[in-house]
Amino acid sequence: MALAYLEAWARNDLGAQRQALVEVPADFDAQHARWRQGLGVTASRFEGLHLESEDDRVAVVTFRGVHSLRGLGDWAVESRLRFERKGKRWSLRWTPEVFHPEARVGDSFGRLRTWGPRAALLDARGAPLTVPGEVITIGAYPGRVRDGAAVANALQSQLGMDPQRVQAALKSAGAQPEQFLAFIDVRPERYQQVRAVLAPVPGIFFRKKTARLSPAEGFAAHTLGRVGEVTAEALHLLGHPYQAGDVVGLSGLERAQERALAGSPSGEVRLLRRSGEAVVLHRFEGAPGTPVRTTLRRDVQAAAEAALADVARPAALVAVDTATGEVLAVASRPLGEALHRALTGRYPPGSTFKVVTSEALLTSGVKPDTRVTCPVEVTAGPRRFRNFEAEAFGETTFRQVFALSCNTAFIQLSAKLGRNALEDAARRFGFGARYDVGLPSPGASFPPPGDDADRAAASMGQGRVLATPLHMATVAAAVDTGVWHAPRLLADAEEGPEARLSAGTPVALRDLMRAVVTDGTAKSAVGFQGLMGKTGTAEFGTALPPETHAWFIGLRGGMGFAVFVEGGGVGGRVAVPIATRFLQALDATAR
Repeated sequence: MALAYLEAWARNDLGAQRQALVEVPADFDAQHARWRQGLGVTASRFEGLHLESEDDRVAVVTFRGVHSLRGLGDWAVESRLRFERKGKRWSLRWTPEVFHPEARVGDSFGRLRTWGPRAALLDARGAPLTVPGEVITIGAYPGRVRDGAAVANALQSQLGMDPQRVQAALKSAGAQPEQFLAFIDVRPERYQQVRAVLAPVPGIFFRKKTARLSPAEGFAAHTLGRVGEVTAEALHLLGHPYQAGDVVGLSGLERAQERALAGSPSGEVRLLRRSGEAVVLHRFEGAPGTPVRTTLRRDVQAAAEAALADVARPAALVAVDTATGEVLAVASRPLGEALHRALTGRYPPGSTFKVVTSEALLTSGVKPDTRVTCPVEVTAGPRRFRNFEAEAFGETTFRQVFALSCNTAFIQLSAKLGRNALEDAARRFGFGARYDVGLPSPGASFPPPGDDADRAAASMGQGRVLATPLHMATVAAAVDTGVWHAPRLLADAEEGPEARLSAGTPVALRDLMRAVVTDGTAKSAVGFQGLMGKTGTAEFGTALPPETHAWFIGLRGGMGFAVFVEGGGVGGRVAVPIATRFLQALDATAR
């Protein structure tokens, strides 16, 4: 009988429970509902049944109930069931002590649950990158909006918000005219800049709230991520000990490192007496969050943000330490777009890949002073390939065709390589390697060329060759030390895979990359002492003439970096000026 009752309780079968009782309390169902709701019970199991005493009329069974409390954990309770015998039938005399030995008629159960302070994300030197602060939520009360278009236009002009999305949100919220509709959170300094324009617009209102703040607006925004009330999707993925209403990391490292940063909640199970007294029956000891140290350097990250500040097109800038692969800075634009293109966008690297092709050529015996030809056009298999803007440099040196990025010279030279030489060189630069950066990043791929035309396209970073801006920063970095290191964002993470370049090639590659700056397509940056690099103009799509991505990968002072502008045009004209601003900002902090 006791086992049957507890099994019914475990499956919340109140009908079966009632059938086992001597007398059913009028509020039996309500008491169970209040017990479950007050404690947040999601499941119960029972064990350790023991017949404590028995005579002809009364039997007492002890048992252990283990109740799973939402967002807290398991609460174990030792309690009793008291049975009475009438004829041959045993029935349960139910009282609140079934819930807990100290419970009496009129008592109820409740709980407390709190998270401790969320730990900070730290920079490479251990200083906080995220601190508690205040933001202003800009939103609207739909019922007080006179002109939806005016609200949308004001938010677009001051904050760059999509006016169609604003008007759609206002329309969908029409059924709740007095409910505040939040649009965007801004820092106090930004609020002061836009308030004078937004405040006079009927329907727009402002609210203050606490938030996690980075050193400056937009600082490593995609990488650090944001926090907010847990979504249904995040709640499903996170599982215990989270519950609806919790504040969690929603993106970036805040999401990836949620468990460490948040710690675990503390709580109490309370018995609430009719007198108003609260008796603590059990305590859950939570754990504080643990700070997570990144590899980001604040000065390098700030320089990257400054370099991209006025870039209108989607863009990315990444910098890595040449000796370790540690990511020093990573920035993506636009800030309002969820895509972290610096880490997850994969694009044809264009002529920046010629660093890899050159390593294969140098391994095969080509030298910087080797004489080569750069015609306007060459044929590989059934395809004709031309230089960008129909350039031709005649007979010259390998150093010169690298500096001026002559496609036809590279196609002719790569055609003489061994069958797997390009693929082997790509592998030495990490193409095809799997690594864990700390956030999702697919790395780079170099599918083996299928024919001569495919090989020709691959030799200049076109065809099926794809890489993230992050990976191309590691390509530049490898030239400095002769070792390719997998990139990583977390200071305490294990080092990833690495590969060694062919003996003797790094010195020659540095010579070639310096020539790009002194005499080639990046000559506008010649003023930066020791800068080496390679520009890239990567074709994509089916338009005629083709659209192009703008690239520049650089090497200077123990740092490899990549600048990428999606659909930006010519690398030397678009990406190099951004690299120049990056280096200028970085040099300014060093003074």
